[in-house]
Amino acid sequence: MGRQTLFADILLPLPVEGCFTYRVPFELNDGIREGQRVVVPFGRNRVYAGLVKRIHEKPPNTFQARYIHNLLDDEPVVTQMQFRFWEWLARYYLCTEGEVMNAALPPAMKLSGETSIAPNPLAKPSEYNLNEKEQALLDAFSNKKQLTLGEAAEITGLTKVLPLIKTMIDKGLVQLKEDLDNPWRPRREKHVRLTDSFASDEKLKELFDYCERKAPKQLELLMQYIKQADYFGSKQKEVRAEAITKPVQNGSTALQALVKKRVFEVYEKVISYFDHLPASENRITLNEHQERTLHEIRSGFDTHDVVLLHGVTSSGKTEIYIRLIHEAISRGEQVLYLLPEIALTAQIINRLQQHFGNRAGIYHSRFNSMERTEVWNNLLRGGIRSGDDNISYDLVLGPRSAMFLPFRKPGLIIIDEEHEPSYKQFDPAPRYHARDAAIYLASMHGAKVLLGSATPSLESFSNVKAGRFGYAHLEHRHGGVMMPEILVADIRRDTRSKAMKSHFSPMLHDAMKEALETGEQVILFQNRRGFSLRLECDICHWLPGCHQCDVKLVYHKHINKLKCHYCGYTTAPPGACPDCGSTAVRMKGFGTEKVEEELPLFFPDARVARMDFDTTRSKNAYRKIIDDFEQGRTDILVGTQMISKGLDFNNVGVVGILNADNLLNFPDFRAHERGFQLMAQVSGRAGRSKKRGKVIIQAYHPEHPVIKQVIDNDYEAMYRAQIAERLEFNYPPYSRLVIVSVLHPDDKLVNRAADRLAHLLRQDFPGQVLGPEYPIVSRIRNQFIKNIMIKLVRSPRLPEDKAKLKRLANDFLRDKEWKPVRLIFNADPA
Repeated sequence: MGRQTLFADILLPLPVEGCFTYRVPFELNDGIREGQRVVVPFGRNRVYAGLVKRIHEKPPNTFQARYIHNLLDDEPVVTQMQFRFWEWLARYYLCTEGEVMNAALPPAMKLSGETSIAPNPLAKPSEYNLNEKEQALLDAFSNKKQLTLGEAAEITGLTKVLPLIKTMIDKGLVQLKEDLDNPWRPRREKHVRLTDSFASDEKLKELFDYCERKAPKQLELLMQYIKQADYFGSKQKEVRAEAITKPVQNGSTALQALVKKRVFEVYEKVISYFDHLPASENRITLNEHQERTLHEIRSGFDTHDVVLLHGVTSSGKTEIYIRLIHEAISRGEQVLYLLPEIALTAQIINRLQQHFGNRAGIYHSRFNSMERTEVWNNLLRGGIRSGDDNISYDLVLGPRSAMFLPFRKPGLIIIDEEHEPSYKQFDPAPRYHARDAAIYLASMHGAKVLLGSATPSLESFSNVKAGRFGYAHLEHRHGGVMMPEILVADIRRDTRSKAMKSHFSPMLHDAMKEALETGEQVILFQNRRGFSLRLECDICHWLPGCHQCDVKLVYHKHINKLKCHYCGYTTAPPGACPDCGSTAVRMKGFGTEKVEEELPLFFPDARVARMDFDTTRSKNAYRKIIDDFEQGRTDILVGTQMISKGLDFNNVGVVGILNADNLLNFPDFRAHERGFQLMAQVSGRAGRSKKRGKVIIQAYHPEHPVIKQVIDNDYEAMYRAQIAERLEFNYPPYSRLVIVSVLHPDDKLVNRAADRLAHLLRQDFPGQVLGPEYPIVSRIRNQFIKNIMIKLVRSPRLPEDKAKLKRLANDFLRDKEWKPVRLIFNADPA
């Protein structure tokens, strides 16, 4: 393009509207492409890696464009289709494209930094009469190679340090550093091979004789090499350096000695960060019920882009998925398989890799930044080299973040357990729902979507009833397994009669005992983590609360701390009540940690494990807990809702739901739907082999209609009851909800701002605005919160209504009085 003056609109990973226009240096004209990352200055002293969204020749009218510093990529890392998808997400979920970009890119692709200074290697300080502050900066370089502007200001004591730095630049003493280093590095593995000097049998024999007499460790290493390389076989194998040094004591030292003698040479090969196994199974045999359901799905795809597969727990939905994946890949298409929890990926990826080998990839946030970037590059480039192999993913498994990957030709998107609220992103923006967003993504590519669940969301089932989605039903468990027997324990009666054994009713205790005695496993569900839900003084009823949030602290025994589950604040439990001085401070309520601790009192020989947020923080914690339970190394698994999400265990005889009332009495219009789904899903973990399983639901109100619907496995009855209420009160699926949250540390300002904003909204959306009201937790991290709910009409005008809502909010924030407050939009709250 030569000396043509070009400008580029750059998207930055920031919560600001639109793109920023920069000038392209002439030397970058020929290399710059839309979708590449570039380093640009932003603000006074920050630099960011932004994405080139558009290249043009139109200079900005109101300001002088700053220059792009440099390119980070030789080729685009984001496709035009992804940009379009991000634009839709920003419009629909009322956020900015920068926030979507921040959520979409792997961490290693999101770079930012502060402008820094470094000493000029050609500087001649002796030629200048340096003042005290200039000398202080130069002295600081003896400890650090470069300094940020903030560090320079701190060293010199100057509030405005830029004039001093400009003077030092003019003198040639320092230079500005405004570039970012790309952290992505492919994984390299060291290999060894014999040099040509020792390739002959004669030379090798001489070397063996020498090492036998003088260097036994080197001889041991050589023997390892001969074995690993299959040296005397028909075709020698490549040998990893670690494979021969690890079995030998001081093997690394011995290898260095042999390299120094030029016996071995060490070379590197680029390999994948993941272990890839070859496919070991090709065929999936379906029973007659699965075959009929598969035919229904195919027929549904003939007339609909989205089909709901409504299959009872343990009905073999995964086998149907695998058959459909095979068909899509055989057509040259890619498949995205979404799951609600990382825990599920650990179990299901093993099954998928048996069928698809290294064509199946996995992507989630517990991987490090290098691993996630490798998966991104694999899909972007159509494969990567790993040693001598080409690894190309046709199938990717992952939670909601996998939806952002750069697919070239997706033909099928499977959303398993589609009812799960985990598909909804809560914080930070974009607060998207992966199920709905994936349906839009599929429509962009002309792909099909299969929603799978034993307990579909009311929204999806109503779309079936309205004819918008296709429908397939799988009502028989695989292998003729019976649905579990579901019994209800009245813990109100058992508590009064003092028959409870800690948190276990006699019915649950006896069922657990019988299962353990016959070698079966037990799952216990309690949807609260921690040891004790609260501490309370028996005299004055004081409760310890978080100093930053309006919530009570939960006691965690393994760290002996009271902890806030919203901001992470921790404090030691008090020895006495700080209000009245009484030592009668008691623990009330129970969480998974307390259940785990008390089980050995009743079942001393049982091996107990816990699966909740606290025990699954590390990368491979999920896999270890699940593997131990699958392999029979754990007898009782205690968990929160993580254990309800599609996990498949063959030897579970009893499932206990410790407190069903907590699920049903939550103040939310979805509480009964969610309670039914959770109890039905947890119940589905029982009896997945030949023997019929047993489920014990403990409740203070065993007569509750939702509990009866769970016992009868009557989804349709639950749907009819709930959909009638939704219609009466105009809740989804009959409307689209948007919650606008007003936040500020000053509660009085929050009240005034929320009242004013609600008044303005009612003018534009008459009869559709509720509130403002405080949420259940009205202060988080010292930010007071008030919510305004808008019930938008489902119509073709919905995009226009959302755009109007966003404009109104932006105009509201331009008012000087309301500028300090934050507004958060949550479209389609879960």
